[in-house]
Amino acid sequence: MLLVLSAEHRAHLGCLPRAGGAAIGELGRLALEQLRRGAAPRACETAARKLNIGVDTIQHGVEGLVYLLTESSKLMASIPFCKISEVDFQDSIHVLGFSDELNKSLLQLYLDNRKEIRSILGELAPRLPSYHSLEWRLDVQLASRSLRQQIKPAVTMKLHLNQSEDQTAQVLQTDPATLLHLIQQLEQALGEMKMNHCRRIVRNMK
Repeated sequence: MLLVLSAEHRAHLGCLPRAGGAAIGELGRLALEQLRRGAAPRACETAARKLNIGVDTIQHGVEGLVYLLTESSKLMASIPFCKISEVDFQDSIHVLGFSDELNKSLLQLYLDNRKEIRSILGELAPRLPSYHSLEWRLDVQLASRSLRQQIKPAVTMKLHLNQSEDQTAQVLQTDPATLLHLIQQLEQALGEMKMNHCRRIVRNMK
């Protein structure tokens, strides 16, 4: 599975040859620090003085590496064999036209840090509530003061959710027609999830 690089990310990674192969280690360290703690302009300025490179080149190189490492870690995690991961990574950066030496440096940077990157991404992922159980009740109003004869059904649902170690509940109410439409939309979405295109998207999101 190949990583598709946008024109912007290609431009940022295009700064790497100007930085030189010796600077990849320093830029990789800054990229990992940015993943752990966020952007650090002062660290980029220090690296620029140390390497005698423009600050913009350092910042763009770090941003390009952050994207390359994080997206590669997401994509390659679904591939069980390391050799396949290496080939896919190399094919993804081949379009950048880098030298073999620079490609090897980027590959080694990825292989050395992909487990930590996956761990960082896992910690950053939002903790969304999960389904626990559902209670429902059907109420039908047959008459009112203004209208003696009517049929007005309503479905009341109590949705129990797990969030961390706590449990919450949401009470929802709708009419059967809206509920039926919602069911049809969900069934359609589940059907589309079985398509090969959607499966590839889901794998890339993991």
